[in-house]
Amino acid sequence: TKIGGGMEFIATADVSNAATVSFTGFDASKYDSYLFTAANILPQTDQKPFAMRMSVDSGSNYLAASDSYRTVSSTGVSAGDSTLLPLCGVGVGNVANTEGLSGNFTINGPHLNASTYVTSVVTMDRGAESFGTSIVVGPAAGKTKAATVVDAVQFLFVSGNIVSGTITMYGMVNS
Repeated sequence: TKIGGGMEFIATADVSNAATVSFTGFDASKYDSYLFTAANILPQTDQKPFAMRMSVDSGSNYLAASDSYRTVSSTGVSAGDSTLLPLCGVGVGNVANTEGLSGNFTINGPHLNASTYVTSVVTMDRGAESFGTSIVVGPAAGKTKAATVVDAVQFLFVSGNIVSGTITMYGMVNS
């Protein structure tokens, strides 16, 4: 028996040299919000931000117009209107087994015909070549610019493939 407000596993993806990874397990009859956990996400291209796009047609297409999202300022992604939603404020290092990104991404109320908000908290290693410190902990946030019902997401780096890592999707069971 599922208890309202509890987390339920939906899907996981072990990524290996892919441009994107998508999740389409959204179900408004069961879930109010979603949590995605990312573990050891490694970019192909050094110092590129990790990001997401959202879909309104079950993943057939993803919102990617220049005014699809409102975002905070971050490296590699413009403040204000954007083609994607950044999940970290700076670029991620790409040295295997020592750099990369791990964190949590929350999507609240994607089934509502309103702007869909995303919050992100990550820890990453940018590498020794970065501005005096390699470990960065930081939040990022954004939303769809238009009111819409979101039913799928796609994760990607601003440039280059996702070399490796695991992303898991959980749903917050509604009451």
